[in-house]
Amino acid sequence: MEYTVQRLAKMAGITSRTLRYYDEIGILKPARINSSGYRIYGQAEVDRLQQILFYRELDVDLENIKKIVNSPSFDEVHALKEHREKLLTKREQLNSLIANVDKTLAVKEGRTTMSDKEKFEAFKQNIIDENEKKYGEEVREKYGDDKINKSNAKVKGMSQEKFAEGERLAQEVLDTLHEAFLTGDPAGELAQKTADLHRQWLGFYWDSYSKEAHAGLAQMYVDDERFTAYYDKKTPGTAAFLRDAVFIYTGMKKD
Repeated sequence: MEYTVQRLAKMAGITSRTLRYYDEIGILKPARINSSGYRIYGQAEVDRLQQILFYRELDVDLENIKKIVNSPSFDEVHALKEHREKLLTKREQLNSLIANVDKTLAVKEGRTTMSDKEKFEAFKQNIIDENEKKYGEEVREKYGDDKINKSNAKVKGMSQEKFAEGERLAQEVLDTLHEAFLTGDPAGELAQKTADLHRQWLGFYWDSYSKEAHAGLAQMYVDDERFTAYYDKKTPGTAAFLRDAVFIYTGMKKD
């Protein structure tokens, strides 16, 4: 079966303008242009659109989707299996959040009570869910599902005291980093102290440490604008300074 832009857009629940834009950026080209100048889409294009919309539902940006679906090694069946796993994870996260909201509402309305431990467990889960939503795609691609799942499990298993200690250390990293940045020397004593504190902080969340992974994360702080914005919030260039300090600390070289 073949579809015009309007028919395919209506069936997919998107706008005709979206389909035309996908054509313009090369992420979804029509099968052909008919004699009247209309874009015509076939089954292959319908399947490709489905994949694109799956990735969009998982908050993958169009630039990355284009790289994925246009890759010569793109495997549609494998991609669908990955979509399914990620959607199941997303469903679990949503179910957990809904359950927590329901419990909190019940507490606020006086229908039940929630212990401090339950509140803390919900708080930790919310942090994990937020991190997955913001950075999950990137960090899972870089470090793999197994490592990230173990990290999440470690957070879930933290006592309130251990979690508070991790939060305190995180602030110490930022404070020391700010002081070190003012020296302008990533190899200096303060900068190297920052890198060591950063390593200690990672120990609260990582299942195991390696210099390569530490350096890779520091590079991500520079490569990913969301991480850069976090570290550069007070002073631009701080993320790159931390990256340089970590590379010196770990003995790794920048590409």
